[in-house]
Order: sequence, then structure tokens, then C-alpha cells
Amino acid sequence: MSDITDKTAIRDAASILLVRASPEGPQVLMGQRGAQAAFMPEKFVFPGGALDPGDATIPLATPLNPDCTARLGRGHASPHALAAAAIRELWEETGLPLGVPSDWPDAPEDWRGFAARGLRPDAGALRFIFRAITPPGRPRRFDARFFLADASHVIGDLDDFSAACEELSHLHWVPMAEARRLNLPFITEVVLAEAEATVRGEAMTPSVPFFDNSTGVSTFRRIA
Repeated sequence: MSDITDKTAIRDAASILLVRASPEGPQVLMGQRGAQAAFMPEKFVFPGGALDPGDATIPLATPLNPDCTARLGRGHASPHALAAAAIRELWEETGLPLGVPSDWPDAPEDWRGFAARGLRPDAGALRFIFRAITPPGRPRRFDARFFLADASHVIGDLDDFSAACEELSHLHWVPMAEARRLNLPFITEVVLAEAEATVRGEAMTPSVPFFDNSTGVSTFRRIA
């Protein structure tokens, strides 16, 4: 994990595009960052954030599938930690637990609310679909991995955000076909397009798009 004392250092991060079916087509869960946020203020984004040191030790009820693990392994953050971080951020920012019924008596502090519901985090539903590194010159920089997950794997009411923290406001399910009307960061638009193609079964498989802005030169490639 990058040195968090340097706010411009590239930090590993993970986000989840949680998608559910509706009569009008697939919907994705999004929220709005605050106006005073240092990174992407007032933008609508997917739940996500930087890795915590403890994410690598979180016991997952089901691990990531081998293909996702192999592609995620081409960075310095462990695939296990990235999956745990994505599930943790989803829980913290929306109050929706992606888990399975299981006792977890020794859950760490950040996960006690999750464990109190009789759940253990489950990465079996996650699909790695995108990677992007924030360009230089931004107040915060992240090496972000984006996961797609079907909301049917969430335990509980998909419209109950009462356990969410206050980092994201206006949490709501957005029809994927209409999401571009929101105030979105460029990279969110790009990831959304990839997610739509994946949901429709039209994504280029088995590779994963990667926008690499780790230097001053923007490079696009695919992780096979």
C-alpha cells in the first residue's frame, strides 16, 4: 500500500458497481460526493475507496474466482485485499452487506456492524472489469480496480441505506441507460460503458481494460 502521508501518492483502491434488474432494464447503485470533498467533489460515483492495512487479513467466505485473481495479481496489492476493500467500502458507504450467513466473533472494529448481522464477507459474486490510475496533478491519486456484482447477492433490503455513513449522499438506483445524465467523472463514464457491455454480454472477453496514468503519458491496454 502506498504511503498515505503523501496525499498525492498513488493508493490502491477498489469500487463496486452493484447492479440489479428492473422492468426498465438494469440499474446501478450510485451516490454523490460532497461539495467539500478533496477528490471529485459533487460527482456521482460508485461506492469505493482506498485499501486499509487490515483488508488483506479479512476472512472471505468465498474467494474471488481464479480468473479475476490472476488479472488482479498483476499489481502490487493482493487480490484478496482488493476484494475485501470493495466489500467493506460498499458496506460503509451504503449499508448494504455483500456476504453470507456465518458467525464471525472476532471481526475487527470496521466490520463489527457487518458481523452483527450474522454475516461474513463473500467475494464469490465479484467480477473484475476495469482498472484505472488517476493522472498526475490531481489532489488524490488512486490505482482503482472496479468490480461488478449482482445485487441479488446482497443480504437484506436493497433500498435500505440507513446503515450508510455520510460519505455519499443521494444514494439511489440509477437506470444504466440514464446514468450518463448525472454529473459523472470521465473515468466513471468509461467504466459504466464497460459495465453495460458486460451486463449485455457484449464486453471483450476475457481481457480487462486498464487506463494507466501512472506517468505523464496516458496509456490504454488490456489485461489478458
